[in-house]
Amino acid sequence: MRVFLIMVVLLAPLAGAAAAAERVALVIGIAAYQTIPPLKNTVNDAAAIARTLRGIGFDVTTMLDTSEADLRAALADFAFEAETADLALIYFAGHGVEVQGENFLIPADAEIRSNRDIQGQALSLGDLLRAVDRARQMRIVILDSCRDNPFGDRIEMRAEAPRRGGLAPPSPDRGTLVAFAARDGQVALDGDGQNSPFALALVDRLAQPGLEISLMFRQVRDLVLERTGNRQEPHTYGSLSGQPFYLAGPAEAEPDVATDDRRIAWSRLRPEQEEQLAALAEEGDTRSILGLAYMRLNPAEARFDPAQAAKLLRRAAEAGSPEAQFELAKLYEKGLGVAPDPDRALALYRQAADQDFADALNDLAFMHYQGGLGLPRDPKAAIGFFQRAAEQRHPQAMFNFAALIDDGLVPGKGPDDAAGYLYAALRSGSEDVLTLLTDRPAMFAEPTRRALQGLLREHDFYAGAIDGAFGPSTQRGLRQAYGLAE
Repeated sequence: MRVFLIMVVLLAPLAGAAAAAERVALVIGIAAYQTIPPLKNTVNDAAAIARTLRGIGFDVTTMLDTSEADLRAALADFAFEAETADLALIYFAGHGVEVQGENFLIPADAEIRSNRDIQGQALSLGDLLRAVDRARQMRIVILDSCRDNPFGDRIEMRAEAPRRGGLAPPSPDRGTLVAFAARDGQVALDGDGQNSPFALALVDRLAQPGLEISLMFRQVRDLVLERTGNRQEPHTYGSLSGQPFYLAGPAEAEPDVATDDRRIAWSRLRPEQEEQLAALAEEGDTRSILGLAYMRLNPAEARFDPAQAAKLLRRAAEAGSPEAQFELAKLYEKGLGVAPDPDRALALYRQAADQDFADALNDLAFMHYQGGLGLPRDPKAAIGFFQRAAEQRHPQAMFNFAALIDDGLVPGKGPDDAAGYLYAALRSGSEDVLTLLTDRPAMFAEPTRRALQGLLREHDFYAGAIDGAFGPSTQRGLRQAYGLAE
């Protein structure tokens, strides 16, 4: 079995190349509806949000009073662009309704007479979630659309009693946040000026440097509650990863807060925000508990306390956080802050994997392949875990699963499948995969290389011969697929 632990590959700088946009946004505002009541501030709100996002470094596409066909085309283009971005964000301001438990956003030219018309002519929340789904680090959908049902008795909103607001709570995948302007049963208010209270709060907090994203949305909620006399409470659903993120970057005179080491990243949180994080943790917010744990795992900090970190992680793990289960497993495996316990570590890895946590699936694949944590070597089980991790778009797992397919070790899969996983690993932002395919393409058989060239051609990254030879044109196509421009 040919498996590469590609995380240890030493990488050379990618000279002469510029990266694709790191942050992309699609901002939609619809006020001038053709057949249903117009809205007052939605276009103003969208324009204000677009200006704010551009001001903090987003590449923004703005769509105002747009038809269904144009919205769908823009969404398809944005989905492709989002694949090579670190963060993809969609903001929608307009009429939104719930039909039979599903959320729909209404385009300007919709002619709605029945539930079927909504399902055929409107964009679903699922459409928006799929458009941001493949961003590399973070996915955000903001719906300023929980307004009164504009269709009256023509629409059966759901089997049980309808809610006054228009949208049902979603169940976004892990790593995706959906923010609603108002909680279930409330109406998003237009306010007395040119912008709604929710949009004004977003504009205010989005542009604030040094403000971690989960705390930002909490402050938006508090501002809207204050400005509406508690009549409107924004609400968020979903689960961001445990990596802290600052939409507007670091505060003035502060060091860059960006780092892949979560222990360091959370340790850079400013004291007043750490207090807010602790308050959220007291309310049971598992991401906040994780952040506090990471702070106590940073050996460069005076608050380094692995035992306290383990206690925090245990609390979040018991609340169902797969990332906390994974991190606690590592502590039991190493004996850091807790007594070494391989059995407990393995049980926690499996709990996280049962929730399709990609890092846990990938680690279990290597444990079964190599025989770690007392497990006997079991290549068949390893292949299964690699496949599950690859289906969660784990870059290293996608590469390794492609290698297993290429070696003929995965029944029912061939060169086209191997190439598909390699292409997806490139699009996910794995510099390791780009380096290996550029420097050592012969590690894959010629049919797999030809299939990958075919995918590069299909997506307009390559126009040369499908010959399996990774010359300058193919290498240029690989770089462009990764998100680099010459």
